[in-house]
Amino acid sequence: MKSPSAFVYLLDAAARRPGRVLAVALVASLLVHLALTQWPIRPPDEVEFTPLSATITELPPPPVATAEPAAPKPKHRRRSPVATAPVVAAPAEPEPAPVAEAAIDSPPGEVAAPPALDEPVAAAAAEPQAPPKQLPPRVDLAYRAFLGTQGFLIGEAVYRLDHTANEYKISTVAEARGLAALFFHGQGRATSQGTITAAGLQPSSFSIARTGTSNDRREAATFDWETGMVLLNDDKSAPLELPTFDPLVVLWQFYFAPPEQDEMQFNIATTRRVYHYGFRRDGAETITLPFGDVETQVWKRYSGDGQLDAQVWMAPSLHFVAVKVRLSNARATVEFLLDSIRVDETVAQQ
Repeated sequence: MKSPSAFVYLLDAAARRPGRVLAVALVASLLVHLALTQWPIRPPDEVEFTPLSATITELPPPPVATAEPAAPKPKHRRRSPVATAPVVAAPAEPEPAPVAEAAIDSPPGEVAAPPALDEPVAAAAAEPQAPPKQLPPRVDLAYRAFLGTQGFLIGEAVYRLDHTANEYKISTVAEARGLAALFFHGQGRATSQGTITAAGLQPSSFSIARTGTSNDRREAATFDWETGMVLLNDDKSAPLELPTFDPLVVLWQFYFAPPEQDEMQFNIATTRRVYHYGFRRDGAETITLPFGDVETQVWKRYSGDGQLDAQVWMAPSLHFVAVKVRLSNARATVEFLLDSIRVDETVAQQ
């Protein structure tokens, strides 16, 4: 299986070789600006990335997070706001218990008749509520990647979320296939790990590795929220600000923390550098997916170097999972479309 990250590396490498297909270089230049500049490769000693067998058409709500997001320590100590004790109102005088109207109307010595048997009694007639649906512990978002807007398929991408308590792990496996496999070999994996907080996902590490070629490598970024720095490859570092995600977290972030305003800004840290992005909500659109039509909110990039246009279609009915992504400049366009949502077969049958 392939991922956008895999295609970025493959296409970027091909673009450096004279005489390769021009579209290869164009697509590479687009995705490089989106900070997905590396091809992740799975080390052979890791657990096999087995595809999940059951397909679902709706996502349960995200689990309730109890962890608070860690914030970088401020450089300058600020005075804490003075807490004001709440004003407690004096207790009101108890009112006399109301006398039943039936008892007032009844003649002396008579007892009011009980309600008829066919009258509903709220407490006794309450139906037992079904337990709320829970997010399965393992979920795959499977996408298809297209060159242009006419559906020219160039690959597939599967992003797996594993979670337990307040901890998460997102991973994707890549392998060159088709035309790309003629020039590039090997397998790879990208992994993000961190905490599920009330503000969404907060990464603690993002790593990529590739093996099976003459140029095997491993790279990682470590998010040190205590010191407010992200440690990058080659002993580099950069300031860490809220909110900062990695390329895998951003795919799941808005499922856990839906956007509450019409504009949002965030950083994306790869193993090499930190990028800044701003998006604005720009209307609504119905998107046709293999499992049906969904209503979406369209978000467009409005800041940056002006060389890359990015649009994201997020579906409120799927708890703001991105169902479509489009990246383009004046020369080429790449689209990713959600193909399926997969879970473990045993979970789906429960």
